[in-house]
Amino acid sequence: QVQFVESGGGLVQPGGSLRLSCAASVTLFRIQTMGWYRQALGKQRELVAGITPIGVTTYADSVKGRFTITRDNAKNTVTLQMSSLKTEDTAVYYCNQYPNPLAYWGQGTQVTVSS
Repeated sequence: QVQFVESGGGLVQPGGSLRLSCAASVTLFRIQTMGWYRQALGKQRELVAGITPIGVTTYADSVKGRFTITRDNAKNTVTLQMSSLKTEDTAVYYCNQYPNPLAYWGQGTQVTVSS
């Protein structure tokens, strides 16, 4: 059964940092390219970062240099280290396969950047 469990979100001031984690239960996780996505209120879901099975990464222009995606294939986890957070990073963050996400989405984790 497919399952994504995201955690680590919260309220942080501009310039602060957060570390998000995703525990993924998907078939053959170690050969799947994974991604972190986000959806702000009233906006479409967008890709934030992706990582291939061997660790090649891609980032949205808006987060380059501030966010880092990593994975642990032994633990079936994907993490997103976020720093220098901005108010526009406020959104619900999700993990899923990339570039073709599964129809199933987890509950996500809320990130709010506000002073």
